[in-house]
Parts: sequence; C-alpha cells; structure tokens
Amino acid sequence: MELQVVNSPFTQEQVELLNRLLPTLTDNQRSWLSGYLTATQGAQVPSASGTVPAAIPTPASAPTAVSKDVTILFGSQTGNSHGLAKKLAKKLQDQSFQVTLSSMSDFKTNLLKKVTNLLMVVSTHGEGEPPDNAISFYEFLHSKRAPQLEGTRYAVLSLGDTSYEFFCQTGKDFDKRLQELGAKPLTERVDCDVDFDEPAAAWMGSVLNALQSASASGASVSGGATAAAESTGESEYSRTNPFQAEILENLNLNGRGSDRETRHVEISLEGSGLQYEPGDSLGVYPENHPRLVEEIIQAMGYNADEQVTVKNGETRSLREALLRNFEITVLTKPLLEQLAKLSGNSDLQELVAAGNEHELKAYTTNRDLLDLVQDYPLTGVKVADFVAALRKMPARLYSISSSSKASPDEVHITVRAVRYEANGRNRYGVASVHLAERVQAGSTVPVYIQNNPNFKLPADGETPLIMIGPGTGVAPFRSFLAEREETGAEGKTWLFYGDQHFSTDFLYQIEWQRWLKDGVLTKLDVAFSRDTDQKVYVQHRMLENSRELYEWLEAGAAVYICGDEKKMAHDVHAALLTIIEKEGGKSKEEAAAYMAALQQQKRYQRDVY
Repeated sequence: MELQVVNSPFTQEQVELLNRLLPTLTDNQRSWLSGYLTATQGAQVPSASGTVPAAIPTPASAPTAVSKDVTILFGSQTGNSHGLAKKLAKKLQDQSFQVTLSSMSDFKTNLLKKVTNLLMVVSTHGEGEPPDNAISFYEFLHSKRAPQLEGTRYAVLSLGDTSYEFFCQTGKDFDKRLQELGAKPLTERVDCDVDFDEPAAAWMGSVLNALQSASASGASVSGGATAAAESTGESEYSRTNPFQAEILENLNLNGRGSDRETRHVEISLEGSGLQYEPGDSLGVYPENHPRLVEEIIQAMGYNADEQVTVKNGETRSLREALLRNFEITVLTKPLLEQLAKLSGNSDLQELVAAGNEHELKAYTTNRDLLDLVQDYPLTGVKVADFVAALRKMPARLYSISSSSKASPDEVHITVRAVRYEANGRNRYGVASVHLAERVQAGSTVPVYIQNNPNFKLPADGETPLIMIGPGTGVAPFRSFLAEREETGAEGKTWLFYGDQHFSTDFLYQIEWQRWLKDGVLTKLDVAFSRDTDQKVYVQHRMLENSRELYEWLEAGAAVYICGDEKKMAHDVHAALLTIIEKEGGKSKEEAAAYMAALQQQKRYQRDVY
C-alpha cells in the first residue's frame, strides 16, 4: 500500500522517498527503524532543521498489564554495557515496569527459570571471550545445569569492535544458547560497533515496544526476582558530550637512554563537575597524525578543503574531518566491504569475499587506510561516500592514575607512546603520540570519565591488597595508594611492578619509595626484564613469593591485575593458579574453583586491554 500525500504530514518529495524505501525493508530493518524512531522521540533528537520536535504524548487510556517484571543482566569489562543497562532500566521504570538490574556475576542462577522477560547487555572481550563479570553466568548457561526456558522471552544487545575477528561473539553465543534452551526472542539481537549510541537506542526502543505490546495484550507474566534498579545519575559531560579539559602537565617519566617514552599527563577537571573513583578510566578523544591525513587525501586525489558532513548535519573541511572525526588507522571488514562496493575494485571485492577470511585478517593486521587506498585504487569514489564509510573516531580509555581526594579538580593518566614499523612504513599510536608530541601544557583535549564498577577498591579499608601492574599497568595502583593514604586505610598492600630497566624505566619510583617509608605500601617486588641475562617478569616474582602470597589470599586479600591482556594477564593468572595449587595442596580443578570463588567475591579484579 502506497503512502499518499493527501492523508499524510509529508511533502511530495518525502512521500516519494518513503514509497521507494518501505517496500525494500526486511522485517529486521522495519523493527530497527521502529525502535530507532521510538528512541529518538524519547531523546528529543534535533530534526534536520535543527529544531527539537515535541515528544508525542502517551495516550492516557493506554492499557497496563497487572504485572510487568523485567530482569536486565549485564556483562561489562570497561563499563559501557553496565551504563547502557542502567539507561535501559531507567526507560523501563519510567513506563512502570518492575526492573531487576544485575551484573551476570551477581545474579543467582537458580532464579533464571522464573524469569519471563530477560534482557541482556553484554560486551565481548579479547578474542571472542566473555568479560570477567560474565564468565560464571556464561559457563552456567552453556552447562548441563542450565534450565529449560520455554516460558522466557529475551533480547540481547551485544557490544564489540569490528576490527576484531570474533565481533560480538559473546552476545551471539548467548542469543544462540537461549534459543536452544527454548526461550523466545522479543526482538532480534543487535550487534554494536565502537560507535554504539544509535543502534543501542534503537534496540532499546524495539525492546520497549515489544514489552509494551505484550503487557497491553496481557501476555506478560509475573516471575522475575525483585530488586531496585541502580540510579542512572549522569554528568553533564559524557562520552557523547566530552569536556574540553586543559592540560596542566605533560612529563616523560622514562630516563635518558630508555627506548620507551611514557607520559605522565595531568589534566584539569575544574568546572566540569566530573567525578571519578580509583579504578575508573579517562576517555580521551585524540587527533589523527596530520601527516597520515595529508597522505590519504593526496592518494585519493581529493580537495582537502572540500566540506563534508561529520555528524548531525554539521560540516567541516575534509582535512579537519579526517583529523578529528573519523578513524583512519584501523581497517575493519565492514569498511573494506563498503569501499569494495563503492569502487567496484575486483581485487578488493575478492579479498572480502566469503572463504577469504584468513587473507582478510592477514591484510588488515598492522595496516591503515593509507595502505588500503594505495594497494586498492578506489577510482570514482565520491568524497561524501568515502567519508560516510568510515567509523567515527572512538575515544581511547586510560586507567586513571590519581585520586580525586589527593588531587582535587584534576585527573592524571599514564600513557606510553606507541611507535613501530610495519609493512615498510612507520606507524603511530593515535592517542599516545598525539599526547606525546602535539599536546602541551595549556592545550585542551576532549575527555570524559568512564566509570568501571568492575575494578574498585574494597569497601573495607582493612582488606589487604595485592596489586600486579607492569609498565603503564601500574597506573591505577598509584590512584589506589593515593586514595588509601588520604582515607587512612590500614590494610596491608603489596605491589608487583615490572618493566625493562631499573635505571630508566622505573615509573613513579620516588612515590613508591615514599609510600613504603610511610607504610602506605607494605611490600614492593620488582622485575626488570632486561637487566639480567635471563628475562624476569612479575609472574616470576609472584612464584618466588608463593608461600607468602597464598597466606595473604587466605587472610582475605583482594587481587588486582592491570595491563596487557594478550600475554601478561594470562601469565599472571597461570602463576596464581600454580601458587594456589602448590601452597594450598589443591588439584587443578580445586585451584580453578578457588580462583572462581575469588572472582565471585570480587577479590579478583582485572583491568586488562
């Protein structure tokens, strides 16, 4: 059925566009669009003219079901899934739903079979793995102990990064497993890339529509556990509205002769109202390297001053857009597929074709947009289409290395400049080199606070702490100790720190020594891998102290790990298992159960990347 101008509020041109578009939409696309319109209506997104449309009122006579219980479970490593889950809870509460909001690790699995409306918001960590606070629930759901869920309706929002091979794998796994257990989807799963705001809002709108439709028809059945949702209290400044913060200090922590450059950056938060706790991260929006931007523009033959659209109808020059708005250092499969389609380049189309996944992964590793446009000429691609294919510039998260109690109105981060050679060309870490080379005291950078409830000091200041953080992984432990010094916490603290050379790479050495002297830091073990014939790392120091470390665990110590996820975190985890097995006289299975219990008790927390 075609839309007619006479019975619609649309112009003739809009009607023609809608009549061409609507018949081509799949059911999934219609559902997404419906959810998106619902979400943007609630958020009052500006219209094309720049005005904010009035929200459409809900009819007073809308039917309400007797019981509207919803359980929201989140699995989050850095806090994004947690934040979205809280927003979803608030939206549902505003519509009179009874909401249970819980991390997957805190949810009592014996209640799962009683849940009738189950919503999941979950990220994917590392190479397709669930985040730490989703592991136990993930394993339970995929075990023989998982109940049949024929009476459960569910929806999954999955967060990920298309530059990783196993994009949104955890969400996909949950979706598949819930259907295997007999649960029925409320709406289709949505997989979000790093720029997740719009698809997440659309998914929330679809979920809300489905729940309201079901409750209005009396389909909703009571059954979820009851608990109050957490408050969503948000700051004026956020990931989507960052604060322009002034740089107060930017120092190189490494000594002369080091082949590393680690910046200690102090940033003013004065006037922002932003609050943080030890364990949180600072999101920084960087700028791409100007040289890379110029070379891409030249390779494409574009005019650097041509105006392009960046967001919400805003335009700026191509040079400025590539510098600040778009990611140009990471190649993803969706990007290559889009450019292959736009350019018609047969070689590029072959690379992204089904069956060539291994070749595609090999090509995208350590290559950027300049490599792509040089290797696969994108003849005839219009500048507007080229820019539209790019991902928005994602923020980089840095573990905060200060305490707001010790440094009011300031936030400190510890950043190692990334520089390397690959495929015959020098490469640069986008944010780290921006901060190291092009940001001075007095400059400003867009920032926001990323709260991380999964990496927090224990509430009891008497709890002993074991902190393992080589290199820049030591950053949050500087904030931990500064906080404990200010609060007068008396629990013992033990830091394992490592880097290459004692003389040039001992980050914050004077501060650790002062805290040792003052008793804020009880014990310090260091490993400098290049100062001895045999490389020594933090896990070796842990094993050397295995008896005492196990005694600390038995005395209730909490263990914190920060740093490289790919190797260090795995090696440290293995060392802990070995220590528990050896000193506790346990089998491998018992040691693994001991570690799982530590995690459940929030005594084993990781901030790894």
